[in-house]
Amino acid sequence: MIDSFTKKPIRVSDDGDAGPYIMVQLDQLDLVKKLLNDAGIRHSVDEDAISFNNQPYTAVVNLGHHVDVLAVQKLLDENADPKMARHRRPHSGRRG
Repeated sequence: MIDSFTKKPIRVSDDGDAGPYIMVQLDQLDLVKKLLNDAGIRHSVDEDAISFNNQPYTAVVNLGHHVDVLAVQKLLDENADPKMARHRRPHSGRRG
């Protein structure tokens, strides 16, 4: 999944003492929660979203200490937000 603000892939961070987490733009939070719920991955969202230097608000999605970080990352990587997907021109099938 691509971050709607930075246009970079969303990454699962596991560098904190509180356990793995995902930083998500508010406009993508519902989609990320749905993906996690559908996959049966327990999570919680911090009550307050944060914003730095007048940038869009970002939510922190906390994952359990025993979550499979690689599996969650794969889930995010395999599910692009339809709003962020690159539109491809239809291929006419003709060559030459």
